[in-house]
Amino acid sequence: QVQLVPFGGGLVQPGGSLRLSCAASGNMFFSDYDVTWYRQAPGKQQELVASISSAGITNYLDSLKGRFAISRDNTKKTMTLQMNSLKVEDTAVYYCNAKKIYPYNDYWGQGIQVTVSS
Repeated sequence: QVQLVPFGGGLVQPGGSLRLSCAASGNMFFSDYDVTWYRQAPGKQQELVASISSAGITNYLDSLKGRFAISRDNTKKTMTLQMNSLKVEDTAVYYCNAKKIYPYNDYWGQGIQVTVSS
């Protein structure tokens, strides 16, 4: 059974940094998956934060470029989101996702809270 377990969330002051990680376990070839971080703020729709494909191609929400960085370690089966210069509006529940199109598999981690507040 495949599981994605996120860690690293918490409370941080505006301007601070936080590093989220998500560890995959179970029977999966992690390197075959595109991995993505999403977030959902209270009262708002879920949005894609950053993704990194199996080929290593990254994609970011435009407003986050330059502040957030996504990476992956296929050997350790982990994905990481480095968040810098955090703003109050970055407050949300963050979700990690690993997806493969063929054959189709789509796995989600539990949400992890990130709160940016003074």
